Amino acid sequence: MGAIASELKPQSISAFVNRRGRVIRVAIGNPIETQIPLIELPRQGAERLCGIRCITSQYSQKDPNHKALVAMALQRLDALVTIHVTGEGSTGKRGRGAAGYVTTASVSHLVPGEERWEVSPVQQLNAVIEDDFFELVEGLESEFSRLYSNRQVDDTRDRTVLVGLHTSELSDRQLQERLDELELLVDSAGGEVLETLCQRRDRLHPKTAIGPGKVQDLALLVQDTGANMVVFDRELSPSQVRLLEEQVGARVVDRTEVILDIFAQRARSRAGKLQVELAQLEYLMPRLMGRGRAMSRLGGGIGTRGPGETKLEVERRGIQRRISFLQRQVNQLQAHRRRLRLRRQRREVPTIAIVGYTNAGKSTLLNALTASDAYAADRLFATLDPTTRRLQLDAHTPLLLTDTVGFLTELPPQLVDSFRATLEEVTEADALLHVVDISHPSWSEQIAAVDALLDDMDIETGPRQLVFNKIDRASEDLLALVRQHYPRSLQISAKDRLHFDRLLEVLGGFAKANTLQLG
Repeated sequence: MGAIASELKPQSISAFVNRRGRVIRVAIGNPIETQIPLIELPRQGAERLCGIRCITSQYSQKDPNHKALVAMALQRLDALVTIHVTGEGSTGKRGRGAAGYVTTASVSHLVPGEERWEVSPVQQLNAVIEDDFFELVEGLESEFSRLYSNRQVDDTRDRTVLVGLHTSELSDRQLQERLDELELLVDSAGGEVLETLCQRRDRLHPKTAIGPGKVQDLALLVQDTGANMVVFDRELSPSQVRLLEEQVGARVVDRTEVILDIFAQRARSRAGKLQVELAQLEYLMPRLMGRGRAMSRLGGGIGTRGPGETKLEVERRGIQRRISFLQRQVNQLQAHRRRLRLRRQRREVPTIAIVGYTNAGKSTLLNALTASDAYAADRLFATLDPTTRRLQLDAHTPLLLTDTVGFLTELPPQLVDSFRATLEEVTEADALLHVVDISHPSWSEQIAAVDALLDDMDIETGPRQLVFNKIDRASEDLLALVRQHYPRSLQISAKDRLHFDRLLEVLGGFAKANTLQLG
C-alpha cells in the first residue's frame, strides 16, 4: 500500500470512507495481512457482514487472487476494493522505491449462494467512489438474513459440523463408522449435524489437527451452513481448540466433551451426578493449566512476581478443592455399594451383570426378564446408574440382574476413573451377560471394544456369556455366520422376548454353579 499512500490524496480516502458523514471501518492493506480474528470482528453471524471494508492495491488490472477472496469470505468483509496502479511514478524519499499512479479499481463482495463472491468489472476510481456502498451492504445483508432464516429449523439445538481425520491406522469403513457414531453422540447431546468434513493425513497437525487449507474450508463451511459448533472425532489439545476457534469463528469441541455433556444431561441419581461432575472437572483441569500457564505468578523467576495470585490460580485452586471433595464422596459411594454387595453375598444370591456397548439393548433385556420398568430408550447412554432387579428362576433359584453403563470405543479415561464405583458392579459380579446389537454394522468391533475395556480393569471377572440381541433386525445369513464363529453364543430379541428359554437355562446354570461354589 506504500505506492497508494504516496500518490493518493488523503482527502480522497476520507471521501471514500466517510461518504454521507457515516463513519465506517476500513482496513488498508492486503486482506490476508490485515486479517482480524473472527471472534474479534465488530459483527458476527451468517446473516450479517462484518462491518469492515478492505482497500488494497496491485500493479495489474487482474481480479484479486483466490487467497485474497477467501480471506474476504472468511472475515465476511463488506467489500474488498482493489485499486490498480501503474508501475511508474516519483521516487520516494531515502530510496523507498517508486510510487505508482492510480488508474482504475474493482470491487469484490460476497453474494448469497454457491458462487460465494462477485468481482465487478474494472472501472474508474471516481465511479467506485460514487457507488452507494451502504445500499449495497443493506441489500446483501437482507438476502443473507432471508437465507439464514430459511435454514433455521430448531434454534434450541446446536447446529454442528463434524470433522473427521483419516489417518493411516483407519480404513475408509472405520472412518465412516467413527463419524456415524459421532453423529449419534451429537444427536444424543441435543445437537443437529449439518455437514461433515474429512481430511486424509498421516498424522495430526500440531497446531490445528487439520491442515491450514482445511481450516479455511471448515470456516467457509461453517459460514455456508450457519453452524455454531464444530465437533472433531478425536480429542484436541487446549491450544488446538483455541486456534481453531479463532480461525473458524465457532465453538470447537472434541468427542470427549460431547460424551461428558451427554452424561451430564442423563445423570439422575446423586451418585451419577457426583461422578459426572468429577469427570468434567478432571477433563477441565489440564486444559485450564494449559491455556493459562503464562498467566501464573506462582512459578517464581523474572516476570512471575507480582501482587499475588491471578484469577487462573484462584480458579485452579478452587477446582482442585472440588475434585478432592468429589473423590471423597465417590470413595464413600464405593464403600456403601461394597457393603450392599457383601449383604447380598451373605444371602447367597448370585449376581449377574449385564454389560455391552451403549445402545445394545441391556435395559430392555433387564425389563423383559424381570418385568420391571427401568428407563430404556433407543439412544446412546440412556442408562448411567446401575439398576439391580431380582429374577426368580424357580422356587429355589433367585438371582440378581444388574444393568450397567454402556461401553464405548475409546471411552474417555476421565469417565472410567470417575465411574469406578459403577464399574465395580461388573468386576464383583458372579457372571457377565455380554449383550451385542447384531443389527449394528460394526458389531464385531463393538465386541472387541467391550472385551478390551473389561480386560483393562485388571480384575478377574466371572464367566462371560455372549448374547446377540435384536435378531429380529438381522438376516438369516448373518445369524448363521454368527453361529458359526460363536457357537456358544445365544441369539435373542429382548423386545419380542425371542429365545428366552435358552437364556434362562444359562442363567440357571450360573446360579447353580455359584451355589455349589459357596457350598
